[in-house]
Amino acid sequence: MTSSIAAPLSTHDTTRIDDTRIGAVRPLITPALLEERLPVPADAQTLVEQSRASISKILHGQDDRLIAVVGPCSIHDHEQAMDYAWQLKEQADALKDDLLVVMRVYFEKPRTTVGWKGYINDPHLDGSFAINEGLEMARKLLLDILAIDMPVGTEFLDLLSPQFISDLVSWGAIGARTTESQSHRQLASGLSCPVGFKNGTDGGIKVATDAIQAAQAAHAFMGMTKMGQAAIFETRGNDDCHVILRGGKATNYAKSDVDSACALLKAAHLREQVMIDVSHANSSKQHARQIVVAGEVAAQIAGGDKRITGIMIESHLKEGRQDILPGTPLQHGVSVTDACISMEQTLPVLQQLAAAVRSRRAL
Repeated sequence: MTSSIAAPLSTHDTTRIDDTRIGAVRPLITPALLEERLPVPADAQTLVEQSRASISKILHGQDDRLIAVVGPCSIHDHEQAMDYAWQLKEQADALKDDLLVVMRVYFEKPRTTVGWKGYINDPHLDGSFAINEGLEMARKLLLDILAIDMPVGTEFLDLLSPQFISDLVSWGAIGARTTESQSHRQLASGLSCPVGFKNGTDGGIKVATDAIQAAQAAHAFMGMTKMGQAAIFETRGNDDCHVILRGGKATNYAKSDVDSACALLKAAHLREQVMIDVSHANSSKQHARQIVVAGEVAAQIAGGDKRITGIMIESHLKEGRQDILPGTPLQHGVSVTDACISMEQTLPVLQQLAAAVRSRRAL
């Protein structure tokens, strides 16, 4: 007896329309497994909690110190990063009454076109994209820096990577290219740390004020849990957000620029405060000009401007930058992305900023 149900002529083939441009799919470690492998010690947890609270007090006008986010444009070597951290820590301790120093520890780099995307994405700098290793190396570095009692700040570029490291971060940034991104604004609304939004690449401030308003609100969006499962996240909003002036088509660190930015913030019913990034467009991509710009910002602070609550400086062990070239050894302590000032050049800048805070306090 034959069946009345006809067998399908063929299996439905979706490969013609699905993942047609995907070359490979590799397994990703879950945040929970990485945290189990590299847990947060009690002392590090206390440091993160207390430094976040201190930054929040500065942003809310309860602490008159200046937040100083200082460090390499990007991290590419663990030992060099720790060498830098130890030297910065010594200065941070000496100036702690006037500056709250946060080490800039950036693992992800936005690219205008293509290029090395950072320590997490390509930790071996060779195009092998060992992302699981990169996540572990990044978390290990953060724990080592926290172990010497130095709080860290980073840019949140990828939307999934915060689940692997954000518990160790005291301050975060959303870059100029992503400040207008709804997904990054939603991310910021749920982050446990204070967050700075940079002005747009053209220098526009309104995208940053819009971002702060969005990040203060509650949101619901899709994401990945610590266990690596897709889920819907509902956030409460983040009231510790602020604008970072980084320049655009022109510089925007002068008093008139601070006035303009604060006028927009006031109109949006936001706190009239800014952090000034003395690198990027504010230094016209000339790393040594950071010293000059920082001096001019220090003069504004010394003159009594309380609206400047923070500063960002790109600084490494040695001055300048270098390219990643196959078969060519890298120079020790030199940035592989944007050019930085040296640690030797950085210390007098920090001392000048601390003196400016003392002058402001005395007025």
